[in-house]
Amino acid sequence: MAKDPKDLKKKQSASAAKADAKKMPWLNSYVSGVPKSINYENITMPEAFRRTVKEFPNSPALTFMGKVITFKELGNLVDRFATAMADMGVKKGSKVSTLLPNIPQMVIAYYGAMAVGATLVLNNPLYTDHELQHQLNDSESEFLISLDLLTPRMIALKPKTKLKKIIFCHINDYLPFPKKQLFPHVKKAMFRKIEETADVYDFVGLIKKTKPNPPSVKITFEDLGTLQYTGGTTGVSKGVMLTHGNLSKNVQQISAWFPSFIRGKETSMGALPFFHSFGMTTVMNLSMYNGYNVILIPRPEPQALLDATDAYKPSFLPLVPTLFVGMLGHPDLKKFNLKSVKGCFSGAAPLALETIKEFEAATGSQICEGYGLSETSPVATINPFGGKTKVGSIGLPIPDTEIKIVDLDTGKKEMKVGEPGEVIIKGPQVTHGYYKKPEETKISIKDGWLYTGDIGTMDEAGYFYIVDRKKDMIIAGGYNIYPRDIDEVLYEHPKVAEGCAIGVPDPYRGETVKVFVVLKEGQTATEEEIIKFCKEKLAAYKVPRLVEFVPALPKSAVGKILRKELRQMELDKMKK
Repeated sequence: MAKDPKDLKKKQSASAAKADAKKMPWLNSYVSGVPKSINYENITMPEAFRRTVKEFPNSPALTFMGKVITFKELGNLVDRFATAMADMGVKKGSKVSTLLPNIPQMVIAYYGAMAVGATLVLNNPLYTDHELQHQLNDSESEFLISLDLLTPRMIALKPKTKLKKIIFCHINDYLPFPKKQLFPHVKKAMFRKIEETADVYDFVGLIKKTKPNPPSVKITFEDLGTLQYTGGTTGVSKGVMLTHGNLSKNVQQISAWFPSFIRGKETSMGALPFFHSFGMTTVMNLSMYNGYNVILIPRPEPQALLDATDAYKPSFLPLVPTLFVGMLGHPDLKKFNLKSVKGCFSGAAPLALETIKEFEAATGSQICEGYGLSETSPVATINPFGGKTKVGSIGLPIPDTEIKIVDLDTGKKEMKVGEPGEVIIKGPQVTHGYYKKPEETKISIKDGWLYTGDIGTMDEAGYFYIVDRKKDMIIAGGYNIYPRDIDEVLYEHPKVAEGCAIGVPDPYRGETVKVFVVLKEGQTATEEEIIKFCKEKLAAYKVPRLVEFVPALPKSAVGKILRKELRQMELDKMKK
């Protein structure tokens, strides 16, 4: 008797599902409603933005210090800016740099420049002229949109770069109250001088005199969308090439991970800087794709975040640990209503269990920790929203993302469950490489797998954990020591607010462990006290030999502690 083709197909499908579950155990931990694979829309971010404008014209798109800009209004501003960009000579493939905090002009410039095919180069406004000169030249940027306070420096820097034109923005351009000078120490004469400089333009003035009639430019998933420069604390920063496909698909992956979030109905906290891939994707692009309102916070501080949450009722809070901690530590926390929050996304550094419990109790929401890099657009893993969150875990690979833990020597042997090794990632959000750096690209990307340099483990349920950075590993007396193990013990000390361990040269052990400690306000402690605490919780070879108390630790723009910078500072001290 012939077998029914339908039965055969069912068996083959069940067999394939079992094989996938064995190869990718995390799929069994997905919550209901989250797809294991996505049928991606072939829509770029500027196209998605235009669709959202048509779908939700009267809904708020941006809220800035009380000023509400609807999607229709934002669409008009974006079209005007795109037209102005085209009139200036921006075309497909042109590099347009930004040097802006989270203000309306950042969103307008991003989508306006993209609409005419430009590649956005997003720069940190806190960078030095030396760092910016490198990034402007390396990216071959010809146009720059800058905050007015930084523009005199950029005008001086212009002859050392390929910049042709500079557009400057005032932070008070889109305020709802009178346009008073927010920075009384800045003289008006300085702005008059800027306006009189050749090839330097006022942002609002440019938009007002331009009609919203941008040229039609065909943009594909293969075209370069942004260059995201990796932090160059030591060495030269590299431009991570993210295509329009990378950007759009990562947004679609994140959207699928939060299925209970409703298009056109959510409000997101815009505190993560948009010049960083974390803020760009999880706040700006995710919101513009889905029609969410974004509360713009140009300077994220606990008071501003609490005020904005109480006043504007955000449902989604993508933040970094330092901001969660800061909000909880505010003396008047109980006076603010935080119950509007449905979900939180945390990244850049691990969150303490105590912080998670306290914040979830204060809001009634769930904090989902995740993980990613600029090279992954940036999101690669998230703890399941509506599912089981494992403290200390970076969560599960999001749909269509594969992760392996491989040996540190060859990078080819896959490690067993629970065994540490290098984290490698493959997925539609993974970069094709570094701009004009083919050799560095070959080192980091092999057969489509991104070698992250992070050391991690995977448990039986498919949850991943980051142990440390490969480059941060301390080798003392022949033992491999992961600084993160020591950091986590420091955070358990009741007097410690922040801590960070590094390896310092030692004539006998090769390296020895030194920790930098920030104490909680009003607390005092001794070096002996910290070491004794660590001895109770760590193997002898991991116990720090040196302790330095500091008022603060160096951090990146998104609040990540810069271990490399501490190590370099220590080496510089030893050279003196």
